[in-house]
Amino acid sequence: MTGDPRRRCAWAASSDIERDYHDHEWGVPLRDERALFELLILEGAQAGLSWATILKRRDGYRNAFANFDPEVVARYTEADRERLLADPGIIRNRAKVDAAIQNARALLRMREAGEDFPAFLWSFVDGKPGQNAFRSLHEVPAQTPESRAMSKALKQRGFAFVGPTICYALMQAAGLVNDHTTDCFRWPELSGP
Repeated sequence: MTGDPRRRCAWAASSDIERDYHDHEWGVPLRDERALFELLILEGAQAGLSWATILKRRDGYRNAFANFDPEVVARYTEADRERLLADPGIIRNRAKVDAAIQNARALLRMREAGEDFPAFLWSFVDGKPGQNAFRSLHEVPAQTPESRAMSKALKQRGFAFVGPTICYALMQAAGLVNDHTTDCFRWPELSGP
């Protein structure tokens, strides 16, 4: 850990990898389809594990899942699935691997139906980041009405591993909401104009 004196969200104090992710990525508004697909898969993979565990395997996930290109992942075969389940660079959980492939296919079906994945996700916050003002990590909810609505809509479109808690984690990570605590140096930076 560096001697950086800036205050951060409590969860980012555990390791250098979490601190770096917090300081440069978490909560920054994303509207890029591939980046959002990556976060969707990583947040699903994180279920039941620490975020640091996933961050440490992020490069492994990028290699295993063709840099999160949904068109490539959607074409994965049974042989690809078995390759993934043997890959020590990712979490080798059959349900999570299957969900990643299923989610790529669901995303492509959305495209074919004329739905833009980023616009769809952002529609749950009316296209602009929600600005929360939580003073401590204990105040931050695990899910919200918006994340429950997103979860339901994603499931209706054939996505898996997209429960309301995973959806809220995606919303936080992709900047759909600013859940940096008010004592964190990133909170005012991401609070908008």
